[in-house]
Amino acid sequence: MLAAFALAVTQSQAKAAGTLLSQGRTATASSTENAGTPASAAVDGNTGTRWSSAAADPQWLQVDLGATSDITQVTLNWENAYATAYQIQTSANGTTWTTVYSTTTATGGNGTLSVNGSGRYVRINTTQRATQWGVSLWEFQVYGSTGTGNAACSTTNAALNKTATASSTENAGTPASSAVDGNNGTRWSSAAADPQWLQVDLGSSQNICGVQLSWENAYAKAYQIQVSDNGTSWTNAYSTTTGPGATELITLTGTGRYVRMYGTQRATQYGYSLWEFQVFTGGTGGNGGAANGGTTGGTTTPPTDGAKLLSYNKPATSSTYQDANSCTGCTPSKAFDEDPATRWATSDTNGWVDPGWIAVDLGATAHITKVVLQWDPAYATAYQIQTSPDGTNWTSIYSTTTGKGFKETLTVDGNGRYVRMYGTARSNGYGYSLWTFDVYGTGGNPTAPPALPPNPGNPEHLVWSDEFNGATGTKPDTGKWTQDVGGGQNGELEYYTNGDNTSMDGNGNLVIEARKENVQGHQYTSGRINTSDHFNFTYGHVEARIKVSGTQGLWPAFWMLGSNFKTGTPWPNSGEIDIMEHVGKVPDSVYSTLHAPAYNGGNGYGQPYQIAGSDFANDFHTYAVDWDSSHMTFSVDGHAFFTADKATVESTRGPWVYDHPFYIILNNAVGGDWPGAPDASTVFPQRMLIDYVRVSQ
Repeated sequence: MLAAFALAVTQSQAKAAGTLLSQGRTATASSTENAGTPASAAVDGNTGTRWSSAAADPQWLQVDLGATSDITQVTLNWENAYATAYQIQTSANGTTWTTVYSTTTATGGNGTLSVNGSGRYVRINTTQRATQWGVSLWEFQVYGSTGTGNAACSTTNAALNKTATASSTENAGTPASSAVDGNNGTRWSSAAADPQWLQVDLGSSQNICGVQLSWENAYAKAYQIQVSDNGTSWTNAYSTTTGPGATELITLTGTGRYVRMYGTQRATQYGYSLWEFQVFTGGTGGNGGAANGGTTGGTTTPPTDGAKLLSYNKPATSSTYQDANSCTGCTPSKAFDEDPATRWATSDTNGWVDPGWIAVDLGATAHITKVVLQWDPAYATAYQIQTSPDGTNWTSIYSTTTGKGFKETLTVDGNGRYVRMYGTARSNGYGYSLWTFDVYGTGGNPTAPPALPPNPGNPEHLVWSDEFNGATGTKPDTGKWTQDVGGGQNGELEYYTNGDNTSMDGNGNLVIEARKENVQGHQYTSGRINTSDHFNFTYGHVEARIKVSGTQGLWPAFWMLGSNFKTGTPWPNSGEIDIMEHVGKVPDSVYSTLHAPAYNGGNGYGQPYQIAGSDFANDFHTYAVDWDSSHMTFSVDGHAFFTADKATVESTRGPWVYDHPFYIILNNAVGGDWPGAPDASTVFPQRMLIDYVRVSQ
């Protein structure tokens, strides 16, 4: 997890230098024009298939080479829709990017670029199209050789419980030490002035390769991460003026005994406040890393060292499994498929007994160092983790009688080809059930799991929008939106028409109008539109400026549904992200909520935002979510009021099912289980006005 270094490049028409590394590898893109032009088509070696993007700037296509490699050449085979301005970029982690080639005068066709860089990921980032269409590549080829890359960054927090000091503290309850105590419920906060700093003494000089900042709402807009040998003379290793707050995982390089966050511009009227300040060591050291760059978001710690996930898609067996009622197809393989929305469960006919077990065959002898269990509410209070060379004779390498359920991360030390969870006491009257059972270590015969999508950039850039500037009566752009026709769910009373209730008002707004009229056996009509056939995406800043409808029985919403719902994954396994819901009977509140298999409906994970005595239907407000692989932060008019942290959700509610594409939905529902039916006080028609919808990554 180290920032790559920018190196000089030249463009030439030389033949390929090195080995073709990209063919058949996993490719992703900012967008695709349609299902027939996926990202994978640009790395399949077939010049008759292509990737093409949506018709907007910027766009990108990236390929995961599978390992850190030395990149010497990139070949581009453009379709007619080419880019005049673009960069070739490399990355160690799919998040932090270094430009190794840049042009603003490209002419399309076939071109070969001689470059000099390294990374596991390579992408083309286009910033200006040559045509009115998107950008399109028949082939994107990366040449070079697999290298060793930089030394690994440790996953251990080097700052934990070390001596910390600060420029100031808000009060005695928020000392500097609270930011390095490993407790996400305690924090450091400063006086309300600029600048302020928090520093930690690591005890000896070390190579610094990563820092994670877990901000309270009072975060830094502009700050530097600095390193020092003596705590007096400081060198910048990272700098930003666009800090987003929440959780920031930063890649950098530096050497020193002391590390500090030096804040120069607050994002609020208050001081600076950090729940946790983590420092990660390893790598090659050296000062002056990713100044004015780096990365935010990502997992809760930098990538792991030598240990790998060994259990993905490996053969699994169990004492019993369920295939009926509320758990159809809950076979043992579901615990190892890296799909957080599928699970294994013991049989509901003969498996709600002790003991119960599930085992995985790693394919070869392995050294096991970590096991992660994500339990369903049917968890084990007493169980063992066991290993075996033959699947018959077992050795216990971990044992507990106080299992707590939810997510348990176990540090273990054992050897074997087979690993199993052997439960001896159930937590309730049901059986045993696991969403995931992950085994980490070295050896075995691992299959690499699918790579997580890249986190949003820093800074983010607009990738999709609709401003709704059409003439009066114009329908939503059919290149961006699909009408959902038919009756609603959740006890709703309306019939969603095929565009009759959705049109522009000529003043820059889309109107979704709910009416009292009889259509298709329903007493009310309204509209619901979605982007599923046009725009699906993972992570980013999603916002809309909306004036909601009001009065009893109205239920306007701005939300997202997992794209796999359209291909057969049922709700709530697909995941649902409700950015904004409003019910007319509670005029002064809006709600943001997450829904997943383990928490949904009335048990969804969320929070209301209230302006006491107000009515949200009286004016426009901006509703947004900032979403990456570690958290979601919801806001109204720029005020962040609820953060769903992945680690917290997994340890208190259940699996996090949001690391895959979603699509956007807007609707103005009438009636339903939550708002109730309209009554004598309800006014019709009711108009939901949307000024714009925008997505940045």
